[in-house]
Amino acid sequence: MLKEKIFIASDHAGFKLKEEIILFLKDLKITYEDLGPFDANRCDYPDFAHSLSSKIDEKTFGILICGSGIGMSIAANRHKNIRCALCNEPLSAKLSREHNDANVLALGSRLIGIDMAFEIITSFINTSFSGGRHCQRISKIEELI
Repeated sequence: MLKEKIFIASDHAGFKLKEEIILFLKDLKITYEDLGPFDANRCDYPDFAHSLSSKIDEKTFGILICGSGIGMSIAANRHKNIRCALCNEPLSAKLSREHNDANVLALGSRLIGIDMAFEIITSFINTSFSGGRHCQRISKIEELI
């Protein structure tokens, strides 16, 4: 794994998938911190996206899960230095790391299955940023925040 720790959070729609991902991370012996929610009661995704985004630094990744992944990705990308990628298959996860240096992964629990989520996460956490010409592009994104 490229980072020391993964923060993970969801809303009520993503709660079940979050719990499965936590078991997956445990099996891989990956250090993680669950930021909630801790039950499947209705809650608001921005609260969890903001909480997770405030903890991300150069040593960490984040995983956010909601029904579609769209709301979480929008909320997370409002934060400086967050590059949250909504991915539905492993190739987009790989490219989000290689080209965009994504540091948060958003998943849609109503759009992908558990096995696909595991493949996406594996691709995301095992791919390095390729740097080079992509650094200038990322700096142009950061100028807007």
